[in-house]
Amino acid sequence: MENTNYSENRLEGRNVVLEALRAGKTIDKIYVLLGSHDGPIQSIVREAKKHDTIISYVSKERLNQMSETGNHQGVIAVAASYSYSTVEEILERAKEKGEPPFLMILDGIEDPHNLGAILRTANQAGVHGVIIPKHRAVGLTATVARTSAGAINYTPVAKVTNIGAVIDQLKKEGIWFVCADMKGTTMYDLDLKGPIGLVIGNEGEGVSRLVKEKCDFAATIPMKGDIDSLNASVAAGILAYEIVRQRG
Repeated sequence: MENTNYSENRLEGRNVVLEALRAGKTIDKIYVLLGSHDGPIQSIVREAKKHDTIISYVSKERLNQMSETGNHQGVIAVAASYSYSTVEEILERAKEKGEPPFLMILDGIEDPHNLGAILRTANQAGVHGVIIPKHRAVGLTATVARTSAGAINYTPVAKVTNIGAVIDQLKKEGIWFVCADMKGTTMYDLDLKGPIGLVIGNEGEGVSRLVKEKCDFAATIPMKGDIDSLNASVAAGILAYEIVRQRG
């Protein structure tokens, strides 16, 4: 079930939401009353589409449940706590540092604590930027910011519509991709040097099939215990530091 505990960065009411969109505030998602087509709502929807914001049409009961003011007027928006970068800005960052690009792509991380922990690790491992999808994934909420322990201020995050298309684009830039996968090759047996993108999948399902097919390699972490999986942020940390070790 989708997490709707967004009180830390929620905007309610037609004027408030419309003004935020027109002011260029980064809005991750807008919840609109199902069947509502009057002028002010249409203005909000039009403005949201201009910014490629996700719009979700929901029942009045759902909006009432989410509302804290009790006066949502048929619209609630979830604003990002931090602004996003672009993929181009991330590549430029690597260039400025004179380093081969080291990117992390997160294919559907839904837990804000996991995203925050991954950003923290990414920062320490020297990752130039993190790429997340617009749909079915957590954005840069205040919880993510807190869990990242400040890393959110230093490691750029780009939000994209299609992860697969971005991988194709980055391959043309000479970057190759390794994804975390239980059935992959042991990470110690892979050459992880050079321009690289590390792909980490969703907490429950891992990397989606379409994204996995676009990766050059699949890496698995050797495990000695009795359970067969690791938390997504822990897996991201282990694989990121194997890349750090090999880049030397």
